[in-house]
Formats: sequence, structure tokens, C-alpha cells
Amino acid sequence: MADENTQQQEQQFALQRIYVKDISFETPQGVEVFRQQWKPKVNLEMNTRQNRIDDQNFEVVLTLSITATQEDKTAFIVEVQQAGIFFVAGVPDAQLRQVLATVCPSILFPYAREAIDALVVRGSFPPLMLAPVNFDALYVQAMKQQQEKQAAEAPASH
Repeated sequence: MADENTQQQEQQFALQRIYVKDISFETPQGVEVFRQQWKPKVNLEMNTRQNRIDDQNFEVVLTLSITATQEDKTAFIVEVQQAGIFFVAGVPDAQLRQVLATVCPSILFPYAREAIDALVVRGSFPPLMLAPVNFDALYVQAMKQQQEKQAAEAPASH
């Protein structure tokens, strides 16, 4: 009877809290960066990680690291770790991994993007609005790469 109730448990998803876990901004060149015409090369690195808080609550952290270079010198480095606590119940493990890797970062991304833009502007640089990210496509790509890697390793182990 308990198994039937567990299987029939309604799927639930709720955002509990959004917060900045870590934030940093650095201008290594100092004033010299402002003496040049502003034509930067911008590199974005993105990462997510999940921590199980308890049976139904998860912390998801989206890390965005941006390095802007000008003439091979670093103009600025900005990093934001935007975090959220999410309540997830009644979701099977395979689907749970996908929710934590796609839905949660999609919710966190606009907050991280705004924090980065605000830091860059406060650093006296032009606004930096990052383009939206399709976390679903990134998840599918990561799963495909993982499957290809496992397939390539399988014959080698025999």
C-alpha cells in the first residue's frame, strides 16, 4: 500500500530561495584599461552543481565566470555563483537529474546575468548583457557526450 502511494505521489517543484553564494570583480590593469579604445574579447565559462540538502530540498549553484581581454591583457574578471534552494518531490531520479540540470539553472540565470551586468557597470565598463542560455540543449549535449564516452570505453575494458 505504501508503494502504491509513493508511485502515485504528485510531482512537486517549488523555489524556496535565491541568493548570491559568491561574487567577485577584478580589474588587474587598473587605470590603464581605461586609456584604450574598448574592443574586448569576452570569454564566458559556465558551470552548475547540485547539493542534496535533505530528501526533498536541493541547492543548485550556477557559476558564471567572465574574462574580458583587450590586446591580450585582462581588462576584467567577474565571477558570480548564483544559488537557489529548490523543493522537489515525487520526481523519479532520472527526471530529477534533468530538472536540477535544466529547470533550476534556467531560473537562476537571469539573476546571475543581472548581477554580472551590475558589477561590470560599477567597474566603469559598458553594460554586459549575456545572451540567454538553453540549458535543455546543453543537458542533451552533455548526455550524448557521456554516452559516446561510455561506448568508446566499453570495448577497451574487455
